[in-house]
Order: sequence, then structure tokens, then C-alpha cells
Amino acid sequence: MKIRLASASLLLALPLALGAAENTASVATGWHAQSLGQAVGYMVLFALIGIVAAIVGYKLFDKCTPGDLHHEIIQNKNVAAAIVAGAVILGVCIIIAAAMSS
Repeated sequence: MKIRLASASLLLALPLALGAAENTASVATGWHAQSLGQAVGYMVLFALIGIVAAIVGYKLFDKCTPGDLHHEIIQNKNVAAAIVAGAVILGVCIIIAAAMSS
């Protein structure tokens, strides 16, 4: 009895497994690198896009807040402003990484 149930469940799971294999093969032709050179190229491209987006996000935050955050950090040596700026940059980077990985 146990053997019949196990073999029946395998027969039912086999088409699902074959369909999943076909779906992964069609997905692999998208942004997935086919060689080491492509992987390095994609990494450099995504890193540059991420850095530019982080800088733009910081500048946008600086424009939306009163005062000059950069001046406050550099000239006045304001540690609290530097912590806020670092938190903004980290937050923007987390959002960018989540967007790039999906």
C-alpha cells in the first residue's frame, strides 16, 4: 500500500518537475550571465548605476531638507548631520539593491 502511494505521488510530481525545468530554462536567457566576462560586466554596470543613484538620492534629500547638509558636515563638523547623511545613503542603497535583485 505504501509503495503504491509513493509511486503515485512520484507520477503526479514528474510533470510538475519537468514543467519547472522548462520554465527555468526560459528564464535563464534573460539578464543571467552566460560567461564570467558577462557577469563581471553586469556587476560593473549595476555598481555604476547604484553609485549614481545613491548620489542622486543624497542630493535630492539635501535639496528637500532645510539648510546645506554638505556644508554642515564639512565646515561645522556636525556629527549628527553626518549620521543622518549616512543613514540616507544606506537607505537609498538598500532600495536600489532590492530593485536590482528582483
